[in-house]
Amino acid sequence: MEYVVVIPAAGQGKRMKAGKNKLFISLKGAPVIIHTLRVFESHAPCQKIILVINESEREDFHQLLAQFPIQTEIELVTGGAERQHSVYEGLKVIDKESVVLVHDGARPFVTHQHIDKLVETAEEAGAAVLAVPVKDTIKRAEGSRVAETFDRSSLWAVQTPQAFRLSLLKTAHMEAENKGFLGTDDASLVERLDGYQVSIVEGSYTNIKLTTPDDLISAEAIMKAESGNHNV
Repeated sequence: MEYVVVIPAAGQGKRMKAGKNKLFISLKGAPVIIHTLRVFESHAPCQKIILVINESEREDFHQLLAQFPIQTEIELVTGGAERQHSVYEGLKVIDKESVVLVHDGARPFVTHQHIDKLVETAEEAGAAVLAVPVKDTIKRAEGSRVAETFDRSSLWAVQTPQAFRLSLLKTAHMEAENKGFLGTDDASLVERLDGYQVSIVEGSYTNIKLTTPDDLISAEAIMKAESGNHNV
């Protein structure tokens, strides 16, 4: 079940308040993006990593990869104005039909087990996302007032990776570009195509995205717990 992974890494991460690309923040001795890349480096089915970057940071990434070498092939691609545009630029350099994963660079705790299940499901169904059942009550607001309370039994919090047949995802991005549609994730682009559905693979609550300073505290706790498990 071989695959290629596209990792958009051009965002500024303003909510992290780090004053730099949050993927360069050090976490237990290595930048966040290196922790993420190591997940795929250590997963044999991963054939290539497409790292989509801000061109102004190209030299920074070269230096980073020289300091923390990754054995899996990595191609640096210049991204676009929005995350969606950056993913599309990454897809354009993949010319061999395969399953392609799109993964957040700031989500370093996805497991090989979940990736395997995701790839398997995408091969069969065409598109699949990792997600976890929503634990909190979700309300829709109008201004500062509650307008509606949703039934959380049918709600899922979607994560990455998201997995697709390459040709399907390219078509979805092309259609979105032609219609001027900007989605919240890649699955939302596929959902707009007639005749295609996106399957859900249940993930893990530890597969967090590092977005705010509080998330770094959670990340260190996860890493400490994982280290303890390895020592058992």
